[in-house]
Amino acid sequence: MTDVVPAPVEVPAGPLRLRPWRAGDAGTVHAALTDPATTVWSNPGRVATLEDARIWVARRADWSSGRIAAWAVVDAAGGELLGSVNLHSIDLDQGDAEVGYWTVPAARGRGVAPRAVDAALRWGFAALPVDRVELVHAVENPASGRVAEKAGFTFEGRLRRSFRYGDGVKHDELLWARLADDDVPDLSTRS
Repeated sequence: MTDVVPAPVEVPAGPLRLRPWRAGDAGTVHAALTDPATTVWSNPGRVATLEDARIWVARRADWSSGRIAAWAVVDAAGGELLGSVNLHSIDLDQGDAEVGYWTVPAARGRGVAPRAVDAALRWGFAALPVDRVELVHAVENPASGRVAEKAGFTFEGRLRRSFRYGDGVKHDELLWARLADDDVPDLSTRS
């Protein structure tokens, strides 16, 4: 695979901004990923300490593998860290990637995740030779299904016992995908 993922870049997203991760983000990342709801669905035991959070941030700040493009999602006006979004498992030979995201508890229900996911995909479709991005979530996490719908993904099916989440149980997951030429609204234009 040829490394064509560019160096970390900022991506505007209306009232949000996707920016490269910084070492100073570790404290907020630790607090967010040890939140009980986030621990189950987005952090199955990987970030338990502040040092774990520092390592997590450093890995996401490094795009050199060509397999990930990751951003801190911040408020465009004040710079407050609201969440995370990334394109990962980037496979340039197949033209595919997956998207992952989470939001801090205070940002949930405010449209942050769909807007960030939409912005990351628009960047990915323009900057990378990918034409399909998948979003997968546990059946028991309907909030992620709402994010998928709002961000223009199409539901494709159910994956049985496909991933072990933070509760130690393998859950069925729902598979969604968005193609580069899907007709979806630009969420960055919404307030």
